[in-house]
Parts: sequence; structure tokens; C-alpha cells
Amino acid sequence: MNRLQQQIEKAAYSRFRLRLLNWSLLRLVPFNKPHGLKITAVKENEITVTALNIHKNRNHIKGIHACVLATLCEYVSGLSLLSKLDPKQYRIILKHIHMTYHYQAKKPVSVTFGLTESDITELILQPLSKEEKIFREFTVEAFDTDKNHICTGKINWQIKAWKDVKTR
Repeated sequence: MNRLQQQIEKAAYSRFRLRLLNWSLLRLVPFNKPHGLKITAVKENEITVTALNIHKNRNHIKGIHACVLATLCEYVSGLSLLSKLDPKQYRIILKHIHMTYHYQAKKPVSVTFGLTESDITELILQPLSKEEKIFREFTVEAFDTDKNHICTGKINWQIKAWKDVKTR
């Protein structure tokens, strides 16, 4: 178990560890820092991340910007993958995102996503034992605090063992 996985596991049982995890991730992923994306809940097989309707996240009509919502969906799915896969053994790279927007986000928006150990084994590890790289698409749905369905993201990841990565 790597350090990130340990921090995520501890955050499920401690508010202090959850704050520490958020603090660490905002420094490790500086792109997300201005948006204030926060992990608000960690359970055994799922993670919830929330984006607030703050000035830096707003579009011209005072709703949460579409790009923030796309980042939110990408962030929670990637974090869920890394909570189960060792980043020292596997490289994950975003291939593409397809977003469908259903409702204007005027209130905080949360996304919950997770993968079980059997999902990881069946969808990722078994296929990777036969192929050099795989592509997996995950559907992520975002809801505001009033339970309005804000958007649906289809996040496609390329997953590859580091031993198979060729840089030249």
C-alpha cells in the first residue's frame, strides 16, 4: 500500500486525516488549488469531492463553470483509481472526457465515485496481464445540494504498467 492509499484509508475514519489529505492534494495537484475542490467523504470503496460556487469557479451567469464540473468528475475518478492502483506500478493518463450538462449549478456540487477490489481486478488487472495498455471509461454523475442532476461525465483513462512505458 502506497502513501496516498494509506492517507485515503485513514481519511475514512478521521476528520483531521481528511483535512490533511485535502491539504496535501491541493499542493500535489496545484491546478486544482484555485478551485478549492475538496474531498468531503471517504468510504471503503468510494470518494466524494465537492466544488463550491465561489467567485473563481463561476461563469458569466453566476453558475459553476462547465470546466470546473469537468475537472471535478475527472478528479474523483482519477483519485478513485489511484486509491486502488499503486502509482509506482501503473500510469494513468486521461484520454478524453465527454460531458453532458443537465442543469445549471448555482449551489455546491458533489460527485461520488468508487471502485471495488473486484472492479479493479476484472476491469483493469486481468486485462493488463494480457495487454500492454487498456482504456477504461467511467461514468460520473454530479449533483448539487438540492439533489439536482447537474452533469454526467464519461471519463476515459489509459492505464498502463510503468514497465511497458516507452518514452522514446
